[in-house]
Amino acid sequence: MFFLALSAFSGSAVAQPAAHAWAQATTPVIMGGAAQSIGTYTAGCLRGAAALPQDGAGYQTMRLSRKRIYGHPDLIHFIEKLGQTTADKGWGTLLIGDLGQPRGGPTLTGHRSHQTGLDVDIWYLLSREAAARSLSLDERETWGAPSVLAVRSDAVDASRWSPANEKILEAAARMSEVERIFVNPGVKRQLCASRTPHDWLRKIRPWWGHDDHFHVRLKCPAGNSQCQGQELIPEGDGCDASLDWWFSAEARDQLRSGKARKPAAALVLPEQCQAVLKE
Repeated sequence: MFFLALSAFSGSAVAQPAAHAWAQATTPVIMGGAAQSIGTYTAGCLRGAAALPQDGAGYQTMRLSRKRIYGHPDLIHFIEKLGQTTADKGWGTLLIGDLGQPRGGPTLTGHRSHQTGLDVDIWYLLSREAAARSLSLDERETWGAPSVLAVRSDAVDASRWSPANEKILEAAARMSEVERIFVNPGVKRQLCASRTPHDWLRKIRPWWGHDDHFHVRLKCPAGNSQCQGQELIPEGDGCDASLDWWFSAEARDQLRSGKARKPAAALVLPEQCQAVLKE
């Protein structure tokens, strides 16, 4: 089953030697002027990061021990704005996973991206309990992010999916600062089958894994000249043959063979990142 192969894919990066130094940086670079995202989403760093508060209107932050609560101020503002919308609409409480490290850069585990402070993982789980109180530190570490897929299937489990999940994705996709949102192919197919307007679905991109969270990526912020954006998203809503491919034998074969998670070549960061690391 495609689900079994997809579940086995963690999306984790093989730790690059440089990752150890970046993981040891415990504080952001304090600077005057605007924060700067430098390089690409998968090979870059961040000067002037801000920390996401542990709790805010409509959201709570999980896995605090990972210390990946840092991002470009634009990312912090995006999360707070989406959380406020979620609270105002009564959709529940967003549980926030990883942002990035204090100075960005490669991580020891978990991600190839999240290096420039412009990526965030948000759980699909919308907990009523988290809406009623602040979760304890132990709960933030031990709660799991459940998959929204049915067992041994690539279809969305209706008992784990709600209209609020779709509305939150739509609200995020309609924000102008959002570049794209990565979801499980089964989630993308679920959204394509919905009878709601599809004009926002272009930003919703299928990718391996992402059955327990969605991954929001922001555009390079204005004035960040050293930030390198991603290629343009294809035209259309993505509910076409390009989506069908993710459920094909070729896709299954790529996942089984390991081609889909082939380690990146030796990471080369922009020269400016060495200065960020040493400051």
